[in-house]
Amino acid sequence: MTGILEEWTAFAKKAAPAGGAMTDLALTDHAQAILCAIATDIETHQSQQQQFEKSQGDEDDDGGQESAAAIHGRLRQASNFSLLQLSSEFRALRATVLRRWLPHVQQMSETAMQEMVRFNEAIDQALAESIVTYSARADRTRDLFLAVLGHDLRAPLATVSLAGDLLARPDFPVEQLGTLGKRVKRSAMMMGTMVTDLLGFTSVQMGAGMPTTRAMLDAGEVCAAAVADARAMYPGATIVFRKAGDLAGAFDAVRLQQLVTNLLINAAQYSARGCDVTLEAQGGPEAITLSIRNFGAVIPEESLKTIFQPLVQLNPDSEADARPKTSLGLGLFIAHETTAAHGGQITVTSDATAGTVFSVDFPRLRA
Repeated sequence: MTGILEEWTAFAKKAAPAGGAMTDLALTDHAQAILCAIATDIETHQSQQQQFEKSQGDEDDDGGQESAAAIHGRLRQASNFSLLQLSSEFRALRATVLRRWLPHVQQMSETAMQEMVRFNEAIDQALAESIVTYSARADRTRDLFLAVLGHDLRAPLATVSLAGDLLARPDFPVEQLGTLGKRVKRSAMMMGTMVTDLLGFTSVQMGAGMPTTRAMLDAGEVCAAAVADARAMYPGATIVFRKAGDLAGAFDAVRLQQLVTNLLINAAQYSARGCDVTLEAQGGPEAITLSIRNFGAVIPEESLKTIFQPLVQLNPDSEADARPKTSLGLGLFIAHETTAAHGGQITVTSDATAGTVFSVDFPRLRA
């Protein structure tokens, strides 16, 4: 068991999504329980009819109790494993067990053949159970995402529609055109942010990772552009930008600006009224560090563990807060994936004294 689990964990670490920070315990997951269930299945008497029913997927269930393989499939989906990565774990498990077992077989007798057949049946059954729960959770996630997308797009679309109705009136006051134009532009920016996040999320879910095209640039200039975008989105928020050191590095300009904008928007949305949002960019000898700080409600420890997962949204301080909500629950997920694509690391801390601080460290790459 020990040797098989060590190989399972090593393979899972190699197959895990890029940028993931899973512990060995999470990587191993329910592997031991899956192996024990397979061993029990092999030792259980099975008639030819039962064997046929199992091959057709018609065998009786175990009274509604979820198997270890089923739980594993659901947890792997929650950890952003692709379906291909999930199935490859079972392929590697099959190869590991057979490679370790075959040297102990003196001759390929009928009993040995039967054990091999039963083992492969059990592996296939475990894989099928994992795929079922993986797909079910993926379907629920998709439905939730579509519901959130429809809900969050409704507000800016309503603003644009209302602006169209007002402009169609022959008696609309000319002096109000500027104010109306700003509202339309702000709504368009909100929808643009959602669409950009959606495209990034789709790319990652398809297994392509966050697409990046890196070139030498000044990260300080990109941060300044992101600050301008965030200020346009939240004109009532005070965003302070400070920079120091050499900020030249190899980045994807579009992705970096999207990352900083998402973090600033998130900070402005959850910041207490009257408190500044600060962005500090520091260029060091080996890394470039970005820090975004805001003061608001402290994020609970349990939420910090899941904050970079897709479709995770924190509750604002007040339901009556009229500030625009631009998040599909993807902004921080996109920020995490963009950081990983640049070989960096993003962390978050939150307490009443220091506030909530998102820190992004990029290893310095030069031309």
